[in-house]
Amino acid sequence: MKFVRYIAKDGSRRAGIVGPDQAIRLIEGDVFGSYEVTEQTRSIEDIQQYLVPVDIPNIVALGLNYVDHASESKMELPELPLVFLKTTTSLTAHGRPIVIPEEAPSEVDYEAELGVIIGKTAKHVATEDVADHIFGYTCVNDVSARDCQLRIDKQWARGKSFDTFCPVGPTVETELDTKSLRVRLWLNGRCMQDGSTGDMIFSVADTISFLSRNMTLLPGTLVMTGTPPGVGFARKPPVFLKPKDKVVVEIEGLDKLENNVVAEQR
Repeated sequence: MKFVRYIAKDGSRRAGIVGPDQAIRLIEGDVFGSYEVTEQTRSIEDIQQYLVPVDIPNIVALGLNYVDHASESKMELPELPLVFLKTTTSLTAHGRPIVIPEEAPSEVDYEAELGVIIGKTAKHVATEDVADHIFGYTCVNDVSARDCQLRIDKQWARGKSFDTFCPVGPTVETELDTKSLRVRLWLNGRCMQDGSTGDMIFSVADTISFLSRNMTLLPGTLVMTGTPPGVGFARKPPVFLKPKDKVVVEIEGLDKLENNVVAEQR
């Protein structure tokens, strides 16, 4: 099933299941608890603005989870998943702008990633049981201010957490085999990243099992699984996001995540 949340043209907030014919079957209730699929349907044209597809209480991310990305970053391969966090205020939806912050405008980078949404509380989950704790999968862009991350702060929290630095969506797909999915990112129509989840160092199941041994993963938690090579700061010359850019994350089996880039206006 494919879940979506959006603001309708009449201004109401709605959630539903998108069918193969692109009709939206509206739902009521909590997708992580009890919900009802109603008889009400809407066309895809009912969507005025996409919302982040589920309520996300935490964002847990992996760095350097593709061999070639670790190589281009000139960093050693991690022996254990390299975990960092992003603030939930960095979340934004499909079709909404990525805002270049006034505080750090010069080296804002893109990272296409497969996002995993936790479906039920996960603690000390064995690898073979991880699938029972997953709600679904979505596209994510781990936007990063590289100057803050790598030189100024020399840690990742601020550089990964400016407002709008975590676009997610547009939908969550519940049925997906993640073993070998093509992951691409397009910047102004040019393919910048092109990899496969088959090249992950730590698989989805291994990652979530590891995380659950260290922290409780609440329903709705977004787990970001790392990015393939081709990021902007590793290119020669570097390529960073700027106002008027268009960024598209494309992952096999998922709806594309598209965002335009704008400068911060205060």
